[in-house]
Amino acid sequence: MSLPTDTVLDRFLRYVVIDTQSDPTSSAQPSTEKQKTLGRILEQELKALGLADAHLDEHGNVYATIPATSTKAVPAICFCSHMDTAPDFSGTGVKPQIVKAYQGGDIRLVGDESQVIRVAEHPELKNQIGHDIVTTDGTTLLGADDKAGVAEIMTAAQYLVSHPEIAHGPVKILFTTDEEIGRGADKVDLKKLGAAFGYTLDGSTIGEIENETFSADGVTIAIKGVAIHPGTAKGKMENAIKIAADIVARLPKDQAPETTEGRQGFIHPVGISGAMEGADLGFIIRDFTEEGLVEKEELLKAITEEVMKAYPGSTFTFTVKQQYRNMKIVLDRHPEVMENLIEATRRVGLEPKITGIRGGTDGSRLSFMGLPCPNIFTGGHAYHSPLEWVSVQDMETSVKAIVELVKVWEERAA
Repeated sequence: MSLPTDTVLDRFLRYVVIDTQSDPTSSAQPSTEKQKTLGRILEQELKALGLADAHLDEHGNVYATIPATSTKAVPAICFCSHMDTAPDFSGTGVKPQIVKAYQGGDIRLVGDESQVIRVAEHPELKNQIGHDIVTTDGTTLLGADDKAGVAEIMTAAQYLVSHPEIAHGPVKILFTTDEEIGRGADKVDLKKLGAAFGYTLDGSTIGEIENETFSADGVTIAIKGVAIHPGTAKGKMENAIKIAADIVARLPKDQAPETTEGRQGFIHPVGISGAMEGADLGFIIRDFTEEGLVEKEELLKAITEEVMKAYPGSTFTFTVKQQYRNMKIVLDRHPEVMENLIEATRRVGLEPKITGIRGGTDGSRLSFMGLPCPNIFTGGHAYHSPLEWVSVQDMETSVKAIVELVKVWEERAA
């Protein structure tokens, strides 16, 4: 059997034109059936590499195993990327463009000339001279988040299968759906996957390794006001819309997404709806520590209680729902996961930069489900926007990092 010889660019260009946008309003898993279109293609491509157990499950997740070539007892490690693209901007009709041997300067996108990737706003472009840059035409997302990761894992799998002389333990491959809407790990069967440790390929700038995420909760405030005909409302009406507006107006301005960075958390209103008799407010609360989450939730509740004092006939409920937790809590119990990744990153000529994600990733959920799982760079930039771009050479570096990582795990096995 002759094996495929696709480059990471070949694969990436093939995947990004497939619309896999997820839908937060759907309760199905996957939230959109079109995600399975890419899943079926990946299943067939993995089988073409000779991975006999490759399969797409009913939930749209793709599983496969590259069998061990080492005689040592090497832990099985998993590489994971998500197939869906974000609902934030259209992923339909993606027309990838390639700027070959980029020579610097701003990149104006051909499908919408008002869309310009400016060096001033994307300083990482200064490190891309001579690289081939893939963009969109400016009318859609590119989908490098996370089809760059998918292409890199697939290309690394192709390389490992083509080079059986490379000693490595079992390598598990996992492609998930619905990561962008926070459900990427919901239906993953870790027992079937059979990995001891994992790595998500869902990062950005090469060399950056993420071992920490926000901890996250959602808060819903449901307000019941006092409704009455406005013609006879004096001294009686308590308008739930106004109560909700008062709560939002009192939020601390220095604890918002637009005023925080680094390890600072925030209180972020994400939805408001209602009428005079009742209104609902939705918030996401983010912090890197549990204590920080609790403090912000207590502050939000205190603001609500203070506002409600002016509306004695009205009531509210305050509901907190856990979303995900900082994966560093789990990763710190398994230092070898990060140590081996740092070594592999150095072997491909990069100095590792360990950072935290001001957001979440499949790795957050997978870590707490029992698969310790930091995040590896893919080379993609400006995610969730029509200005998204990725360097072909950076994707190639990520492929090399995956290969080196499986070597490191084998070398360091007892």
